[in-house]
Amino acid sequence: MAVSAVDQDAGTETQPLLLNNHNDHNQNNGTITPRDTDLSDDRSSTTSTTSTAATAVIVVDFDPAGDPDNPLEWPIAFKWGIVALLAMTAFVVTFTCIAVIPLATSIGRDLAPSKSRSKSASVLLVTIWELGEAAGPLLIAPLSEMYGRYPVMTGATLLLCAASVLAATSTSVPQFVFARMLSGVAVAGNVLNPAIVGDVFAPEERGAAMSIVFLAPLVGGAVGPSIAAAVAENHGWRRVMWMCVALASACELLFFTYFRETYKVQILRRRAAERLRKVNAAALEGGDDGCRKAVMTTVVFDADGAGPGCKTAESGWRKLRDSVLRPGRVLFGSGVLMVLSLLGAVVFSYFYVMSTTLPDTLQDVYGLSPVSAGLCFISFTFGSVISVIICNRSLDAIYIHLRDSSKTHPGVGLPEYRLPLSVVGSLAIPFAIAAYGWIIELRLPVPLLLAAVSLIGSTLMLTMIPIMAYVVDAFGLYSASALTGIIVTRCLAGTFLPLTTVPLVEKLGYGWGFTVFAAVSFCLAPISLLIFRYGHYWRQFSQYSREQ
Repeated sequence: MAVSAVDQDAGTETQPLLLNNHNDHNQNNGTITPRDTDLSDDRSSTTSTTSTAATAVIVVDFDPAGDPDNPLEWPIAFKWGIVALLAMTAFVVTFTCIAVIPLATSIGRDLAPSKSRSKSASVLLVTIWELGEAAGPLLIAPLSEMYGRYPVMTGATLLLCAASVLAATSTSVPQFVFARMLSGVAVAGNVLNPAIVGDVFAPEERGAAMSIVFLAPLVGGAVGPSIAAAVAENHGWRRVMWMCVALASACELLFFTYFRETYKVQILRRRAAERLRKVNAAALEGGDDGCRKAVMTTVVFDADGAGPGCKTAESGWRKLRDSVLRPGRVLFGSGVLMVLSLLGAVVFSYFYVMSTTLPDTLQDVYGLSPVSAGLCFISFTFGSVISVIICNRSLDAIYIHLRDSSKTHPGVGLPEYRLPLSVVGSLAIPFAIAAYGWIIELRLPVPLLLAAVSLIGSTLMLTMIPIMAYVVDAFGLYSASALTGIIVTRCLAGTFLPLTTVPLVEKLGYGWGFTVFAAVSFCLAPISLLIFRYGHYWRQFSQYSREQ
C-alpha cells in the first residue's frame, strides 16, 4: 500500500513511497511492496515467491527477533559514538563560522588594498555564511531521503574541508567570500543531526543525545572567537583557517571509517535490491519468461523508490525539485507563517549586527586586545544558555497550564499556547538593542556592554525557540517545510540586514543608529502577541495549518 510519510527530524516531507514507514522509530519493520512476489533471506521476515506475468510483491523487513542492520538495535556504545561524532561536527561547523568574526577586519585589510577596502566588505565576510546556509536545508533533507544519511553527511563534510582550504589560500576578498558561502552550503548538521539521533534512538531515549548535539554549537560559539583571536595574533589569520581545515578533515575521516547508514528507508531499499537481484538471476536461469518480466519490472519499480511506469532518474529529480519548492509554497501559502518568519528573520539578524560591531568596538573604543575581545563573545552564549534553560523548563508547563485553564477551548491544546515566552522576548529585544548602541555611544564601562550583549542573546533565543515550537505544532504534516521556510528567510536576513549597520552608524552614530533597529523591532514585537491571541482563527485561512 502506498503511504505518504513525514520525516520530521530530517526536515522535509517524503514523497509517497511503497513503504510502510510511519516515522515511528520504535517499530522494527518496514515493507517495500511493488506488487505480488515475496522474497527473503535469512535476515528478513518470512517470504515466498509467486510467479505472475503481470504483478509482483516484494516484502523486506527487519527481523523482529533481532537484526544487526536495524539502527535501533545497534550496540549502545556505537550509538553514543555516533552522537559524539555529530557533536564534534556541530562544534567544528560553529567554530569555523564564528572564528572569522573577530578576524574580519584584519582579513579584509590583508586581502584588499587600502583604497578599495570598506567596512561593509568586512561585514560580508562574516554574514555571507548565512547565504550559503539558506541553500543547504533546501537540498540536504531531500538528498538524504533519496540517497541516505551517509553519503550526504560525508559529502557535506568533504565540501566543508574544500571550502576551508579555499578560504585559507584566498588571495582576494571575493575569493574568501565565495569560500565562506560554500562553507555555509556544507552545513548538513542543522538538518540531519536530529534525524540521525531519531534513527538510532527510540523516542524515550533521545533527550540526552539531543541535548549533547545542541550543546556543542554553543560551546563552539563561546570558545571560537577567543581561540581564533589568540592564534591569529601570533600566527596570522590563515593559520586559523588551516586549523579549521584540520578539524573538518578529522570529522571527514571519522565519517568514512566509523559512521554507518542510519536511514531505515535506505537500508531496506538496499536489502530489497539485493533480494531482487537474486530472484532475477534465478528467473533468468529457469527460463520462465513470465517470472522474468515480473521481476525485471519490480527491479525498476522498487529498488530506487520510483512509482509504477516512471523512470527512476526522472522520479528522483522530480522528487528533489518538489522538495526544494515545497517550503516556498508553504511559506507563501500562510499569512501567519510569513509574519512569524519576518519577526524571526529580523530578530536573528541582530546576532550578526552585534557580531560585526563588537570586536572593533572593544579594540578601538575600549582598547582591549584581540584575545580579550574574543573572550567577550562568551557573554552572548551565556545569555543564550539562560533562555534555553528557561524554555526547556517552562514551554511545556505554560502549554499545559493554558490548555487546562482555557475557557474558549477547554482541554484542547492549541499551538498558540507555545507563544507566551516569545511575546516576552520580542517585547524585550528592542530595549536590549537600544541599550547596546547607547552604551557604546556613551563609552560606558565594558561590564555594562557585555551585559547588553548577554541580554541580546537571551531575548533572541527567548523569541526564536517558542516560534519554532509553535510552527511544529501548528503546521503538523507540513511543519518540516514550514521550518525550512523560516530557516531560509532567517539566513537571508542574517546575510544582508547587517550590511545596513555601517551606513547607519556612520550617519547617526551608535546610539541613534541602533535606536533605528530597536524601533523596527518594536514595530514587529506585537506579531507574537497578536498570533497568540488570534492565531487560532487566522490559521484556518491556510490549507497547511487549517485544523481538520
